[in-house]
Amino acid sequence: MITQRFATVEPVFGNLRGNKRLHRFTLRSKAKVDGQWKLFCLMHNLEKLAHYGYVA
Repeated sequence: MITQRFATVEPVFGNLRGNKRLHRFTLRSKAKVDGQWKLFCLMHNLEKLAHYGYVA
């Protein structure tokens, strides 16, 4: 039986707060904040792909 490691979400928020300096949103309105959050998430995921390599 193969056991999988328990994944937590906290390292993502730690990376965004500590390394990307996302302590607060710089825009106002829900739509703009949602767009800014999606950009930070996209940047985080692209960095993960670049670091670990993308294999299709």
